[in-house]
Order: sequence, then C-alpha cells, then structure tokens
Amino acid sequence: MDSKQLDMLKEIMEICFCLTDINLYLDTHPNDDRAVALHNTFSKKYKELTNMYSMKYGPLTNYDLSKYPWEYTKSPWPWEIEY
Repeated sequence: MDSKQLDMLKEIMEICFCLTDINLYLDTHPNDDRAVALHNTFSKKYKELTNMYSMKYGPLTNYDLSKYPWEYTKSPWPWEIEY
C-alpha cells in the first residue's frame, strides 16, 4: 500500500468517525441546524472520497463491487490486485 492510498484511507476513517459522532449528537439534538449542516458536509465528503478511493484502488466493501451482491466474487479479491 503506497502512502497516497494510506493517506486516503486515514481521511475516510476520520470522516467516518466524525459522521458517527455527529449522528449520535443528532439523536438527542435533531433540531440543531448547525450539526445537520455539518453532517451533510461530512456525508458529501465521505461519498466523494469513497468513490475516488474505489475508482483508484478498488472497492472498500463487497457492496461497492456490483449491482448484485452475488456477483462480487467475479471480481479479483483485494489481495489479487497488483498495484
């Protein structure tokens, strides 16, 4: 794994942590407009980064592989991909 891939994974994990934290906060403060806006910003960034990562390095989960879950085994496994 190269340093750019690792950096991208770290950023995805950081944003995922922020989203989880904001979700927990919004469970008890659903009318906090600032928190909702922050959640939407992080959600958009998460989607962008995971899409970029998948296009460049491959899927992060088996759900990212195809429209049909049973087809995911037709793609190479992550350890079979040569970088």
